[in-house]
Amino acid sequence: MLKPPIQELQTYYKTIRTRRMQLILKVQATAFRGIRDYLDNNGFTELLPPIIGPVTDPGIRGAKQVTIDYYGKEYKVMSSAILYKQMAAASLDKIYFFSPNVRLEPLETATTGRHLVEFVQVDIEEANITYEDAMRTAENLVAHIVSYVVDEAAPYLEELGRTLRKFRPPFKKITHREAVELLRSKGEKVSYYTEIPWEQEEKLSRMFDEPFFIIDYPKGARGFYDMEDESRPGILRDFDMLYPEGYGEAISGAEREYRYEKVIARMRESGEDPAKYGWYLDMLREGIPPTAGFGIGVERLTRYLCGLSAVWEARPYPKIAGVYSP
Repeated sequence: MLKPPIQELQTYYKTIRTRRMQLILKVQATAFRGIRDYLDNNGFTELLPPIIGPVTDPGIRGAKQVTIDYYGKEYKVMSSAILYKQMAAASLDKIYFFSPNVRLEPLETATTGRHLVEFVQVDIEEANITYEDAMRTAENLVAHIVSYVVDEAAPYLEELGRTLRKFRPPFKKITHREAVELLRSKGEKVSYYTEIPWEQEEKLSRMFDEPFFIIDYPKGARGFYDMEDESRPGILRDFDMLYPEGYGEAISGAEREYRYEKVIARMRESGEDPAKYGWYLDMLREGIPPTAGFGIGVERLTRYLCGLSAVWEARPYPKIAGVYSP
């Protein structure tokens, strides 16, 4: 397990001036241009993301939400803009945000090398598509980013000692059950009914030399907004994309449940209070088109592109659970 460099984080005004950090940030900026290059040229509209709201994504794997007093009302700092993506795609069809998120991660995540309290996610959503369509967008986007960075940031990568290989979609897909069976065949204790733990996910990632998808997670593993497959009860129409080489999760996405009655039922099954989701449920009651989409964390992307040991190296002014820093 990695330990965060506490002294370096506390004196980050020095770290950010090192040549290594300059190179990382230049690669990251190149990746941002690559993301926008692909999305803007494929009909997507970039929107300003929400920062606070009455509710935020409850499906954040053990992390806590941040609550603020907003003129006498309880508001949340965004942990994910997923609910807002549905609203935006209902209007503009194909949208994306560079969305800042805050999650109070458990203290034990400080040593995983893959968790930050404050991070940015590119949130992408399209109307009237399936999760198969969303996966095509995801794999084409990642292939484009890697190719763009290899072409445009070659001197920076070379100085960092990182060799990147371009990829050609489609990427391999395995079901959640197949992923569990593969891990169990290697002696790992993994459940068929829950998320794959981070440590096992990293081990699975090391078994592949290209990005790949895990699809069809069990219903109990994800939030109420991921659509259940009506022909396969208990299975969600969702996916994760993992980087190879042990870098783990790159992307998480799904078809969204957009039918008011279904969402209410899923909320109650998962213990969510529908009364907290007033604007969202009003929107669904009035009717919106089906959508699908995903989010890609830019710090994890940068970690992979640059071959970094930990995600905190990919973030100016990184915030890690339990570590006090600028």
